[in-house]
Amino acid sequence: MPYARELKRGQIVSIDGLYYQVRLVEAKSPSARGAQTLYKVRFNAVPGGQKLEQTLTGDILLADVDMQRRGVTLLYREGDECTFMDSEDYSQYLVNASTIEEQLLYIADNAEGIVALLVEGQLLSIDLPASVALEIVDTTPGIKGASAAARTKPARLSTGLEVQVPEYLSNGEVIKVNTETGKFMSRA
Repeated sequence: MPYARELKRGQIVSIDGLYYQVRLVEAKSPSARGAQTLYKVRFNAVPGGQKLEQTLTGDILLADVDMQRRGVTLLYREGDECTFMDSEDYSQYLVNASTIEEQLLYIADNAEGIVALLVEGQLLSIDLPASVALEIVDTTPGIKGASAAARTKPARLSTGLEVQVPEYLSNGEVIKVNTETGKFMSRA
């Protein structure tokens, strides 16, 4: 059972019988003498995605969940269901697309580095790599000599994600996108 001060991003805990994944932990140290450090924690329910925000002291115990992390790849999407395949034993996991809706924008065909978070054999959530390579499918034409200026333009990527990219990039180029911020990093 982890203390609130030991929580890390991506960890899954049980609160009131429901599973929650830690999205953000902020430590706040009050200036008063003898005051305890407070931890503002943002959770997302898994599955479901409902948000929960709590302010906890560091000595509060949370119920830990027996969780497995397995490398997976997206096999296919059918309706509102996504099927992932385990990279080691080839077993398949079905998850509702609304559960991982935000993360699907970063998953292209044959994407690698995706980790499934499994509790009791059920896929509750996925973790993405720090960056992914995606192709630009729609943007205004590139401007020669635009690399000297730091101006950007909108671009739609192969998964439907829209990001701001430098003016010198054009359709068909592959770029790296940060999965936490959703921002352009570099050419791939």
